[in-house]
Amino acid sequence: MARPPRYCNATPCSSTRCIYLLVLLIGSLLSNHAIANPNEATWKADFEAHVLPLMKTHCLDCHRKDNAEGEFDIQQYADANTALKHIDSWERVVKRISLGEMPPEGNEPLQPDQKAKVQAWFDSRPKPNLCDELASEETQKWYRGTVMSRRLTRSEYRFAVEDLVGKVLPESISLPSDGSGGEGFDTNGDSLFLSPIHLEGYLRGADWAIQQLLAPDNSTEFVLANETSLDRDAANGIVERFARRAWRRPIAEDELERLMVLYDATLARAQDNSGSKQDHAAFQQAVAQPLKATLLSPNFLFVVERESDQGGVQRLTPHELAMRLALFIWSSIPDAELAALADSGENLDDVIVKAQVARMLSDPRASRLGENFGLQWLGLTDLQRKVQPDRELFPDFDPALVADMRQEAITFVSDIFQHDRRLLDLIDGDHVIVNPRLAAHYQLSQPDDSFPSSTDKTDASWQRLKVEDGRRGGVITLGAVLASTSHARRTSPVLRGQWILSEVLGSAVPPPPPNVPALEGVADDGKPRSLREQLEVHRDNPACASCHSRMDPLGFGLENFDTVGRWRTADGEFPIDASGQLPSGQTFSGPSELKKLIAQRDNDFRKHFVKKLLGFALGRSLNKFDDCVVTECLEQLKLHNDHAACLIETICLSHPFQHRFFKPPQPSE
Repeated sequence: MARPPRYCNATPCSSTRCIYLLVLLIGSLLSNHAIANPNEATWKADFEAHVLPLMKTHCLDCHRKDNAEGEFDIQQYADANTALKHIDSWERVVKRISLGEMPPEGNEPLQPDQKAKVQAWFDSRPKPNLCDELASEETQKWYRGTVMSRRLTRSEYRFAVEDLVGKVLPESISLPSDGSGGEGFDTNGDSLFLSPIHLEGYLRGADWAIQQLLAPDNSTEFVLANETSLDRDAANGIVERFARRAWRRPIAEDELERLMVLYDATLARAQDNSGSKQDHAAFQQAVAQPLKATLLSPNFLFVVERESDQGGVQRLTPHELAMRLALFIWSSIPDAELAALADSGENLDDVIVKAQVARMLSDPRASRLGENFGLQWLGLTDLQRKVQPDRELFPDFDPALVADMRQEAITFVSDIFQHDRRLLDLIDGDHVIVNPRLAAHYQLSQPDDSFPSSTDKTDASWQRLKVEDGRRGGVITLGAVLASTSHARRTSPVLRGQWILSEVLGSAVPPPPPNVPALEGVADDGKPRSLREQLEVHRDNPACASCHSRMDPLGFGLENFDTVGRWRTADGEFPIDASGQLPSGQTFSGPSELKKLIAQRDNDFRKHFVKKLLGFALGRSLNKFDDCVVTECLEQLKLHNDHAACLIETICLSHPFQHRFFKPPQPSE
C-alpha cells in the first residue's frame, strides 16, 4: 500500500522539508505574479512619460477638481500607481479619445499618433490571471456578498408552470413586475423580493395548474385518467414524479411522506362524505392537495443552491447546474433529459454540457431567450404601457400592433441564437422577421407567396423577408425600438441616439442637467423651426453640447421613421434630413449608412453584448473576475466567424457559471 503524502500541518515532518515546501510555494506565487504582470514597470513609465502630459495639456481645463466634467478629475491621477488602481475609468476615457469625442469640438484635438500612443499604452496594461477565481471577502475589497437563494422571476415562474402542465398561464394570474439589478436584468437576486401580492399570485397559479392536471384532456406525464388505479401507491407515484420535476431533484422519502399526509387526510374526508372507498372524484381531490403543496413550496418557487459545510468556492451540484442551464436558455426548469443527466452526474462533463446546449437551442423553448433576455436588453419589457402614441395623429395604431412589434423583437433576437446567425446581424442584418400586419405597416414589398395568407393582415404567421435597400434590418430599426424612443406626437432624435449609445454600444450617457429649457418650435422671426433646427439651438447651450453632439446625429439617422416606425420623407412641411456628423468627423445619411457606421464599432458592440448576456446568465453584477469569460467569448466569436451560439456554450462552460462562493461558517466561540 502506497504511503500517503505528508504535509506540515497534518503529520510531523522535518523543518528542512517545511522550509523547502514554503520556498516552493512562495516561488510559485512570485512566478505567477511575474507572468501575470511582465510589463507593469514599462506601463507605468509610459503613463508618466507620455500619457499624463497629454492629458494635462488637452484635458485639464475641463477635468479639474470640483468642475471636472463627467466627474473625471485628471489631477487625482498624478502617478501611475493611482492610474492602475482606477483602470476601469481609463477604459472609458481611452474609448472617448479613440472615437474623437475627447477633447470636445472647439479644443485642440489629439493627433493620430498621439491617439495611437494612448491606445497602445492602455492595451498593454497589466492583466492579472483571475480566470479560476470568484469575488469573495478574501479576493475583493468591499465585497457585497451573494444572494444564497432567489425566487423565480415572473417570467421564469410562468414558463415553469406552463412546462409542467402543458398549457399557457392566463394573464389573470400574472405576478407583479420584477425590478432589475446587476447588469440590468430581473435575474439579479438582490432585486427579487417576496411580497403578499406574490403569495396571492402563487395561490392562484397553483389552483389553475391543478385544474389543468385534473382536466380530461391532460396530456402531461402526470395523467390522472379514470383508468388510473385508485390506491395509495398510485397516488404516491404521481406525487413523486411531479415533485421531482417541479423541485428539480430527487425527492427524499421523508419529503414525499409529508406530501402524502395531505393525500391521506383529504382522501379520508372525501370518503367519509361520499361513503365510497373507490370513488375516482375523491381520489382526484386527494391527490390534488400534495400537488398543490408542491407548487407552493420554496423548493419550487426559489432557486436554491446549497452550501457545503466548509464554504468557499464550490462547484455546483449536477442538479444545480441543470437548473442554471434551464434558467439561462429556457427561463424555466429542466426537462426530463436534463434531469436524468443530473441524476447520473453526467452533465458535469464539458462534452455533455456542449451537447445539451446545442439541443436546448434547437428546442422551441429557446425563443424565450428573445423574450426574457432580448426584451430586457433592448429596454422593451414594458412596451405595452410605454408606447402610447397620440390616437388623433395615429388612429391605426392599436394594442394588436404593439403586440406584433413586441413579438418581432423577441423573434429577431432569439433567431440569432436558435439558428446560429451572425451576431452582427443584430446591427446590420439584411432581413426582417414579420407577419402580414407588420409587413403592411412597414410598407414592405413582398412576394405573393411570402405568407400563407398574404391578404390577411391579422394572420399570425411569421416569415423572414430579405430587405434590399438597407432601410430595415437589425434591432436599431425594429418598430418596437422606434416607437419606444419617440414621444406621443413626434419622434425624438435625442432618445433614439441615447438608446443607440447606451443599449447597442454600451456608452454611458449622463442624465441631463436640471432646468433644461424646452425646445422652441418657433424662431424669433415667427417662422416655424424643424425638429433639427430646434435641436441645433438647444445644442448652443455648452452644458448640453457635450452629450448632444454624440446623441443627436445618431438619432437624426433614424428620422425617416415616424413615431410608430413607418417610413416617411417629410415631417409636416419639412423634408426629412437624415444626415449626421459624429464628433470624430464621420458623416452618414439615412439608416442604411448609419448601421454601417455603427457596425464599424463592432468591437464595442460585441463586448457590450457579451457582458449583458453574461450578466443575465449569472444573475448578478459583473466584476474583474468575470473578465476572463468576456475575453473567451470574444475569442470564440472570432473562431466561429461571429456566429452567436458559441456565446451560450462558452458561458455555460465558464468557471463563474459552474461555481459560486459561499461564506465559510464562522467558528463558534
